[in-house]
Amino acid sequence: MQTRIVTGPDPLWEITLSSHLLARRNEDPLLLGWHRAAQQSLRAGTALRGRADLFLGVNWSHGDFPDFLTPRPGEGGVDDGLEAVGSTCPRQLRRDVDLAAAARGTLPAAAQELGEGRPAALRELTTGMREYFEAVVRPQWNWVTASFAADHAARSRAVAAGGLAALLDSLHPSVSFEDGVLRVADYPRDRDLHLSGRGLVLVPSFFKRATRPITLIDDDLPPVLVYQVDRGAGLLAVRHQEALSALVGRTRAAILELCAEGGSTSSIAARLNQSPSTASEHLAVLRQAGLVYSERRRNSVEHRLAPLGMALLEGRPGPAEQ
Repeated sequence: MQTRIVTGPDPLWEITLSSHLLARRNEDPLLLGWHRAAQQSLRAGTALRGRADLFLGVNWSHGDFPDFLTPRPGEGGVDDGLEAVGSTCPRQLRRDVDLAAAARGTLPAAAQELGEGRPAALRELTTGMREYFEAVVRPQWNWVTASFAADHAARSRAVAAGGLAALLDSLHPSVSFEDGVLRVADYPRDRDLHLSGRGLVLVPSFFKRATRPITLIDDDLPPVLVYQVDRGAGLLAVRHQEALSALVGRTRAAILELCAEGGSTSSIAARLNQSPSTASEHLAVLRQAGLVYSERRRNSVEHRLAPLGMALLEGRPGPAEQ
């Protein structure tokens, strides 16, 4: 079975699943502050609530919810994801809005126009989702990305230790993989999803509830399995990042993280939105401190973490202290 994990947090899944958390009593002490602040932002009568009414109205939080809210693993960011939502075909809009109406009973008035594929309703939906993201999800994005990175490292260790079976078995206690069949216990309804050579995309989610992994309703859509990451591991990573930034500066801390992946001076500069000369100066300081090393390859210079830099980034003792 071809299986891969998305390379970055999916903003559309985080938008959609975070609203499910807000519709329920908070279950995670780590999210208590976020939960209170986000609910305050969404109180009835606020400007944000009015603009997000259509999104919140069709996004049923107690069962099946529309597939078009999470059109594909959105590795291109929130803009690409919302563009895909806005391009949903009328047939899928009609089916998903009807499903939401059957589950919820009543929907906002604009939902009828959304089900008809009216451009104005689609703009209202995507505008509400964007403003919801900025107000509710964006403030936690550093924590989201840190949790994703910690999860990615944990899954990589599982693959190294036991291959695909160990990876899938590690996702949640309800998940088991045997004889080429992935089973999720206690799913809301019995169903068989045949990959038919399409492969499976694993989507880690920060805001997913601590229940079994979920997938899309429509079997014809690209198969995904969405599971919750360890928020505690992400919080520890955020705290370490803050301490590292205080020690070496925010820019150099960011460069250390990029050097963990490896990159040229120009690519690092581009990701930091800085000039190559500025990035080169920071890299020179880190190299002189023994935290990174550099190698010339053809027409560029590649930079990677030295053992001491890796120890500093991971918050463990350096080689001389072990």
